[in-house]
Amino acid sequence: MAETLWQRQLREGLAEMELSLSDEQQKKLLAFLALLNKWNKAYNLTAVRNEGEMVSRQLLDSLSILPWVTTERLLDVGAGGGLPGIPLAIAFPEKHFTLLDSNGKKTRFLNQCILELGLANVEVIHGRAEDCAPEKPFSQISSRAFTALDNLVDWCGGLLANDGRFLAMKGLYPDDEVAALPGGWQVSSSHSLKVPGADGERHLLIVTRTEQSR
Repeated sequence: MAETLWQRQLREGLAEMELSLSDEQQKKLLAFLALLNKWNKAYNLTAVRNEGEMVSRQLLDSLSILPWVTTERLLDVGAGGGLPGIPLAIAFPEKHFTLLDSNGKKTRFLNQCILELGLANVEVIHGRAEDCAPEKPFSQISSRAFTALDNLVDWCGGLLANDGRFLAMKGLYPDDEVAALPGGWQVSSSHSLKVPGADGERHLLIVTRTEQSR
C-alpha cells in the first residue's frame, strides 16, 4: 500500500527531529489529525486549513517540545483542538495529561478524541483556568497560542507548583511579553524550536517563579 503524504511528512519530520515513535504511535497521530481536519470544518478548531501543512504545523510543532516534558502530570491550558496536549499524550502513554478549555465545542471534540483514539492517559476539563481547582498543583503547564505571558501567570499561576514550570510555546521571541511579566516571575530559559516544514520562528519559553517568590 502506497505511503500517503501525511505518513511521509510525519516519518521524515520525526527523523529530522531525531524523535523515535512507534508505528502504532504514528498511526494514532495521523488518526488524530484526520479527526481534527474533519471536525474543524464545523467547529473551527484551528486556523490551519491546508492539508499539506497540517502535519508540520500541528503534529510536528506540538512534538517539538517533547524533550522538555519531564513531569508525570502535565496540564495543557487553552487546549483548543488538542495541541500540543493530544500529540504529547500519544508520545508519552505513561504520563498523564489534563486538557483545559472553556469552549464547550472544543472540549466535546477532545472527549471524542479520547474515545476514538483510546487515550486512557488524558482527561478533559471544561472551564476557565481561574475556576480550576486540582487536587494538587501541576509541576508543568503547557500553553500554545493561548494568551500573553502576563495573563498566563495571572490566570494559571495558582495551578502551578511552587517550583513548577510553564512551557509557553511562541512564534517570534516575544520581547514585549517578557518585559511585561509581573514581579515574582521570570523566563528561566528559552529555546529555538526547529519544526520541519514550518515557516517562521518558533520558541519555547520556560517561565518560573523567581527564587524569592517560591
